[in-house]
Amino acid sequence: MSADRQHRWAFIPGLFLGPHGEAEAFVQVLDGVSNRSWFHSFPRAAFRAEADRFEVQVGDNHFSAAGLSLSLEGLTGQLTFNGGRPLTGWPVTTLSPGIMGPFGLVPFMECSHGLVSFSHALTGTLTIDGAPVSFDGGLGYIEKDWGAAFPSAYVWMQTNHFSRPEVCLSASIAIVPTMPPGRVASALDSVTRAVTGRKASSFRGFIVGLWLDGVLHRFATYAGSRTEHLAIDDRFVHWTLRNRTHRLELSTERVAGGLLHAPVRTQMHRRVVESIDAKVQVRLTTLSGEAVFEDEGACGGLEVYGDLEALLAY
Repeated sequence: MSADRQHRWAFIPGLFLGPHGEAEAFVQVLDGVSNRSWFHSFPRAAFRAEADRFEVQVGDNHFSAAGLSLSLEGLTGQLTFNGGRPLTGWPVTTLSPGIMGPFGLVPFMECSHGLVSFSHALTGTLTIDGAPVSFDGGLGYIEKDWGAAFPSAYVWMQTNHFSRPEVCLSASIAIVPTMPPGRVASALDSVTRAVTGRKASSFRGFIVGLWLDGVLHRFATYAGSRTEHLAIDDRFVHWTLRNRTHRLELSTERVAGGLLHAPVRTQMHRRVVESIDAKVQVRLTTLSGEAVFEDEGACGGLEVYGDLEALLAY
């Protein structure tokens, strides 16, 4: 995002591998101001990714922790991240490999998630439809997803544009499967649905991180945090959750966005609406009610997708 917030772009490189040998590399592009989106398709051989670091190449387009370079129709140029300094992402340990905690070690997770950079400075210029646009002094954010399919229902929000520098929120809640699809899961679900109306082979899980003054405030299902209130309607998402020491209140208006492709198990063309124009009200307090942080994050990413009634029912 540019320093004046007039240019907001998301770039998503990836590779889809289908169950019958189908393969498609791609770079998705979202203009967060106009809500236009593009899906640039490439052959499988155009995709390369390093196993030990964040570095992806799709054709002549390169993405890494150091920066990106683009060579797409109507969109070219280079950006450097954080002046070449290391990025600050979600801490990684042996027993908690990133934002998913111990769930990151489960082999059959439908979708896995990683947070590479909470917030980093941008320098460089992109030429967009023939006009040069400077991103000097702007801010960026990097996350990644991999797996078989996106969750059947989820809410995701992110913003690093607060009135104070170096504050970032990343929050998601989703229906998470507890076993791979198959006859056992289907039979168990049928019985449990008849009794409770819910699936037995899934649960509602969430991961939230608020990076504040060099401290990561974590709220996650796997860490014993819990949702106290979740309400989703056509206009708003209201979510209150707590961990062992703090309560976090989030509220955001559902705004218009652009259509992105997202994976299902057999193809790469389910459409998901993503906005880069959401405003997220954030309030962090101690459990006794003492205010720690309260602000509005601007230019936020927001996705609300799927069977929301099922998501709310858990």
